[in-house]
Amino acid sequence: MLRRLVLTAAASIAALSALPATAQATADASPSAPTDHLTVTVSGSGGAGDGTYELNCHPTGGTHPDAAKACERLREVTVWGTDPFAPVPKDSMCTMQYGGPATAHVTGTWQGRPVDATYDRSNGCEISRWDGLVPVLPATSA
Repeated sequence: MLRRLVLTAAASIAALSALPATAQATADASPSAPTDHLTVTVSGSGGAGDGTYELNCHPTGGTHPDAAKACERLREVTVWGTDPFAPVPKDSMCTMQYGGPATAHVTGTWQGRPVDATYDRSNGCEISRWDGLVPVLPATSA
């Protein structure tokens, strides 16, 4: 029994002694490289929102017209275990309404995961998905 306790204590000390090295490796990461970086390309939005924008969060920056509010919105819709950029599920029942010709493509990295998402406003589900990311995506005039 005593031998087991000694071995357990030694293993715990060895594991804990590795923590400072891990923390140091994290601290050595370049602080100027943004953790979250997205490229947002929008067309057909019917307003000034068309174009390609860079969005950096943590720290906030880039060419997005409202980077601070866009990063805030992404933090709001990011829930552990879900993908804020997930497509509409294939078996969804969506209203047959047209929200205009706007399309968007979002690529990059969010929360350490790759993002490659497309958006349109072709039905009620897609309109809701788009509107859920405003101001990351522009509010449309349609």
